[in-house]
Amino acid sequence: MNKIEINQLNLWYGQFQALHDIVLDIPENEVTAFIGPSGCGKSTLIKSLNRMNDLVDHCQVKGEVLFNGTDIYRMSDPVSALRKKIGMVFQQPNPFPKSIYDNVAYGPRTHGIKDRKTLDTIVEKSLRGAAVWEEVKDILNKSALSVSGGQQQRICIARALAVQPEVLLMDEPTSALDPISTAKIEELIINLKKNYTIVMVTHNMQQASRISDQTAFFYNGRIIETDRTERLFTRPAKQQTADYVSGRFG
Repeated sequence: MNKIEINQLNLWYGQFQALHDIVLDIPENEVTAFIGPSGCGKSTLIKSLNRMNDLVDHCQVKGEVLFNGTDIYRMSDPVSALRKKIGMVFQQPNPFPKSIYDNVAYGPRTHGIKDRKTLDTIVEKSLRGAAVWEEVKDILNKSALSVSGGQQQRICIARALAVQPEVLLMDEPTSALDPISTAKIEELIINLKKNYTIVMVTHNMQQASRISDQTAFFYNGRIIETDRTERLFTRPAKQQTADYVSGRFG
């Protein structure tokens, strides 16, 4: 079953066309990885899946992005409701300059939850879901900026989980982290797909091969090839894909 279906999506920044005729199905409860050289449209597409590109001046979108069967660019619900269901984790850990507790409780509070016991439960569940509870449970009142980069990124994941999304978008979530923290995030992503649909951008082809179920290869704003990850890396259908995954360019 597909969680998101992208049909003939084209996107422009002013006169520059960043995405060309994107067609892609994103299966539910799987990890879909976007790979390709820098500037090829990966991050642009992932940001279009919860309309983050609405925040960019002179951005124009044509085509469909169906989420649970509804086109997100023609829906009647406010965009904030969409972003509650489709959360985003960015390349650089970006905790708010608040306590760990207040970072995770931020989303639920903005959606009207004020009861402390309810918030306590959400914060613990979210931090456990992000595999960082045991490391921070005794320092919840400390600034989220005071812990390591890997812990900050998992706190940001917990913050995204706290509003109970259905999809997690991850734009190079480990590129700023050391190998040990990267391994923890990768293990976390594999566990999270039991309950969430995950779409991630990565420049690390080994990472894509380790943790994704489906991979889409981008080049110059187009998807060149999409397939199950193992097949795309071992038996690509397109020569351009074969050249990229073998390291001949990129």
